[in-house]
Amino acid sequence: MMKISGWIGLLGFGCWLMSARAQPADRVTMETVQDSLAKLGYAIYNEPSEPERLKANFAFVKALVSALKMPNSYQFGFDSLKMISILRSPDDRFRIFSWHVPLNDGSYLYYGTIQLHTPDGRLKMYPLLDKTYEIESPETVVTTAANWYGAQYYRVVPFGAEYILLGWKGHTAQMTQKVIEVLTLTEEGVKLGKRIFEGDGTQAQTRMIYRYSQNARMYMDYDDRENRIVLDHLAPADVREEGQYEHYGPDMTYDAWQLRNGTWVLTPNVRIMNPATPGDDQYNDPQKPAKHPKSGLSAP
Repeated sequence: MMKISGWIGLLGFGCWLMSARAQPADRVTMETVQDSLAKLGYAIYNEPSEPERLKANFAFVKALVSALKMPNSYQFGFDSLKMISILRSPDDRFRIFSWHVPLNDGSYLYYGTIQLHTPDGRLKMYPLLDKTYEIESPETVVTTAANWYGAQYYRVVPFGAEYILLGWKGHTAQMTQKVIEVLTLTEEGVKLGKRIFEGDGTQAQTRMIYRYSQNARMYMDYDDRENRIVLDHLAPADVREEGQYEHYGPDMTYDAWQLRNGTWVLTPNVRIMNPATPGDDQYNDPQKPAKHPKSGLSAP
């Protein structure tokens, strides 16, 4: 069901993007569409039936693409869509939409798109197609928009002409992930991943993936004062569970990826000024819609 439903959603996204026609945009129309999207978004996370959640998501994708096809839609904030993440790059070059659909087996499907800020207000976007279960070695490959290791992003960090994305990735009923990856926008499209991580055995990695217990909470965010990414150090509760990531969680110490000469260098056991709190973990709990992050997530 998961793979079939995922392909139906992906095909729907692509087909609707090709068939939707631009219409004159006005705020009343956009707000009407936003109201419909908000209702569909609520259903995605709260319908008890998985087929109904997938149906609501399919309608959500179609309505969102239709809205984005309207001229100058980039200027409309979609501030009522509190159930998905909408992030603008610091230079306002693009914004990225990302969200997930929870499935009954505890896994997730991911959806997203990157909308560019165009001078004439016309739509230019790159749909992100989740291929999580087809990517054999996500830590060591560079992917594209059509071959996305899905995640729900909560931070965009400038990185020269590129961008660092921090994302939450609920994965299974037992294990959650967080992801650090590089986004590169080119004339040909989107690239995700780059070998810029210098740590213990990480030189070949194109993205950092942190795996831990679904019952744990991991802090990971960008510290702009120190120009570094600070994160909980993860470890198993018992040394006999080494490598069994569903048993990993924070051990009360922190590591940091520090930017040095265009490379992110891992520094273990760093001190941080403001210790993390339980509210720092930015993700959408399907059972707690009131706690969903708002559009354009603020710093935790």
